[in-house]
Amino acid sequence: MTIERISDTMQRLVCADGKEITLIGTAHVSQDSVDEVARTIDEIGPDRICVELDEGRYRSRTEVQGWENLNIKTILKENKGFLMLANMALSSYQKKLGTQMGVSPGDEIMRAANLATERNIPLSLCDREIQVTFKRAWRLSNMWNKLKLISSLLTAVFSKEEISNEELERLKETNVLQSMLDDMAKELPTVKRVLIDERDQYLASKIYSSPGNRLVAVVGAGHAPGLVAHMEKLDRKEVSDDVTSITSVPAPSKAGPIISWAIVIALVGIIALGFIRSGWDQGIEMFLYWFGLNASLTGLAAILSLAHPVTIILSMLAAPVTALSPTLGVGMVSGIVEASMRKPRVKDFEHVSDDIMTFKGWFTNRIIHALLIFMTTSIFASIGTFIAFPLLISRLGGAA
Repeated sequence: MTIERISDTMQRLVCADGKEITLIGTAHVSQDSVDEVARTIDEIGPDRICVELDEGRYRSRTEVQGWENLNIKTILKENKGFLMLANMALSSYQKKLGTQMGVSPGDEIMRAANLATERNIPLSLCDREIQVTFKRAWRLSNMWNKLKLISSLLTAVFSKEEISNEELERLKETNVLQSMLDDMAKELPTVKRVLIDERDQYLASKIYSSPGNRLVAVVGAGHAPGLVAHMEKLDRKEVSDDVTSITSVPAPSKAGPIISWAIVIALVGIIALGFIRSGWDQGIEMFLYWFGLNASLTGLAAILSLAHPVTIILSMLAAPVTALSPTLGVGMVSGIVEASMRKPRVKDFEHVSDDIMTFKGWFTNRIIHALLIFMTTSIFASIGTFIAFPLLISRLGGAA
């Protein structure tokens, strides 16, 4: 494969079989990127256009999506509350940047797709399904990294710092963007591997194997270096274009349930030992310590999150019970109860991407509010469980 750099954002790749691939690396929220894509397609006249889109995202941009498709209770029942928050925060951050720049996130990708339709040019959607990507990143991350990911996204969402057009265009330069990705790799290596490295491999394989002799491929600038490196390996037959291994969602780790059950057994064992060693009164006292600590911290989280009074009461009652279940969390209970007591309205669904960017929106938008309560009660209940261990052990030792 020979590679010719046409500009800072564009490369021409000539494969061993003579296929030409013009690769455009865009900034995703830049009007210059939109114009560059249209201009390049006009000049080259490709026989196929490849874009960094999957079928789901393409449909969401070209078809009317009903707000009723989002069921907050189902999301919480399926234990996807944190994943939903991360997804919403990322989408809102992209929208914020797009508003700053005067274009929507991915407008240049859609411009390429629309030109393909208008000019009857075959279109290849070359990205991995977004839900597969998010589920893989989530499933392969531990709880600490999940919290770091959400906190990083929320920090970006609430940040008032604006990015100038000049700074945004600088992101097209490979060395600047690669430096940012390297920093991400240090902080969240699993997330970086799934969001960047695996998608580089997937995009490269799909673009390289797309039919046609003269292709234009439009991808984000951050993917360009890894994508080119992988296509070179494909061209030299050093790797296969089979991407089956990175299109499946890993099974849940066996360690998680084992740890959860170990915590449950340890708690029950400590309280039971209190009954055995010190009699009924001491056992009841230890149980009440456990119940009170877990319930009070969960109730505090619900109160601080301005939950409905019914949600506060039921969350406090459910916290000690759900703590003894590896499959049922108090956040699921509190989020579902809140969504039942304050049912999401049409305007909540319509304004969710705007409301998540404001502190007020987290309390007035009923979808986000339910997720907030889910998150805070989950975290505070977990804190209560771990605080309970040393307290109960000290009570047991004092009674010995």
